[in-house]
Amino acid sequence: MAEKRAKIIRSKTVFKGSVFNVRRDEIVEPDGLRSTREIVTHPGSVVVMPVFPNGDIVLVRQYRYAANEYLWELVAGSRKVEETPLAGAKRELLEETGFTARRVRLLLDVIPTPGFLTETMAIFAAEGLTAGPAQPEEDEHIIARRFSQARVLSMIRSGALRDAKSIVGILYYLRFVARSGRSR
Repeated sequence: MAEKRAKIIRSKTVFKGSVFNVRRDEIVEPDGLRSTREIVTHPGSVVVMPVFPNGDIVLVRQYRYAANEYLWELVAGSRKVEETPLAGAKRELLEETGFTARRVRLLLDVIPTPGFLTETMAIFAAEGLTAGPAQPEEDEHIIARRFSQARVLSMIRSGALRDAKSIVGILYYLRFVARSGRSR
């Protein structure tokens, strides 16, 4: 049995940007509630956790204007409309770290902000790493660094690593994948 979905009465794009758009929809929700919703539409993102055989994890540090600070996080970026999540993950890994991976596997597909954002995030683990030169985009100034799992957990615990997608990906990997040796 298929779940009921909202019925769109009227929809209008009120902003078009280079990364996302904003749409105002008049809807009737499945339970009959009529409302207006403003939705940020986004093509989706990929998140990549480069993992070495000993369990070390690569994090990247970059300035995030919206947060107004430098953040440590997993490799990540918006997916290009025409590319698959896997292709986007491999592209972002190379751009931000210079690494290529023999194996890239999906860990999770999450919805970071379901209240107003259409973005989904595909979180991958990248293993069998081969180093090479990073190929950052023109507007990216990224530092990549290798950390032990203990150090990464300490960074999460202390609040030094605050990025939600990274915390989710790392904790999922350490709890469900690294222990069992396989993804879902």
